[in-house]
Amino acid sequence: MKELFIRALSGLVYVGIIIGGTLYSKESFYIVFYLLMMLCLYEFKNLINLRYKWTIIVASLIYLNAVNLPFVNSKYLHILLISSIFIPLIYQLFKSKIPLTSSKLGHYFLALAYIALPFATLILIPFIDNEYHPKIIISIFTLIWISDTFAYIVGSTIGRTKLYEKVSPNKTIEGALGGLVAALIGAYFISFYCTEVNTMHWIIIAGIVFTFGLLGDLIESKFKREAGIKDSSNFIPGHGGFLDRLDSIIFAAPFAYVYLHLIN
Repeated sequence: MKELFIRALSGLVYVGIIIGGTLYSKESFYIVFYLLMMLCLYEFKNLINLRYKWTIIVASLIYLNAVNLPFVNSKYLHILLISSIFIPLIYQLFKSKIPLTSSKLGHYFLALAYIALPFATLILIPFIDNEYHPKIIISIFTLIWISDTFAYIVGSTIGRTKLYEKVSPNKTIEGALGGLVAALIGAYFISFYCTEVNTMHWIIIAGIVFTFGLLGDLIESKFKREAGIKDSSNFIPGHGGFLDRLDSIIFAAPFAYVYLHLIN
C-alpha cells in the first residue's frame, strides 16, 4: 500500500509539473522542458557511458536555437533531418545488438539525435502562426498517458501474444491495440478541449503519437537491455527515471511536430 501511495504521489507531482509549467507561461514551458532534457541526457549518458560536458553544451545550443525560432518555415528540411536521424534508430531496434561501444563521436551523435533534437522539436509543437498554444502540447501528453495506461490495463488482463519479446517481454499485441483504441477515442474528446486542431487531425495525431511512441518505448527498452539495467534511474519513485517516462514523447514529438506544422 505504501509503495502504491508513493507511486501515485510521485506520478501526480510529475504530471503537475508538466501541466503547470506548460500552462503558466511560455517561459516556464521552456524552463521545465530544458530541465527535463538535461535529466534525460544525464540518464542516457549512464546507459552508453557518454562524456557529459560537451553533450550538455551542444544540446543547450540546439535547444536555445529552437527557442529563438519558435516558428520555422523550412518544413521540408525538418522532414529530411528527422528522417535521416530516426530511420537509423528504428533500424537499430531490429538489429541483434546496438553497438554501444562505438566511437565517442558516435555516442555524441546518438545522444543529440535521441534526446536533444526531439526536445528541440517538442518545444516547437505548441506554436501555430507564431502564437503559443499550450493546450496542444498538453493534449499530446494526454494522448501518451491514455495510450500507456490502457495498454497496461489491457495487456495485463487479456494480453497473450508477445509484441517483441526479446526487447520488451511484458508488451503484448493485445495491450498495444488497447492503447491505440483508447488513444483514438481520447483524441475525439480532446478535440473539444483543444479546438486549435480539428477532430480529424487529432485522430491522425493520436495514430502518429501511438505508433512512434511505441517505437520510442521499445528503443529505450533495448538501450536498457544492452546496458543490463531495468530503469534509467530512480529519480521518480515507483516509476523509474525521466527517460522511462518520456521515451514515448521523445520519439513521437518530431513526427507530431512535422504533421502539425504541415497542416498549418
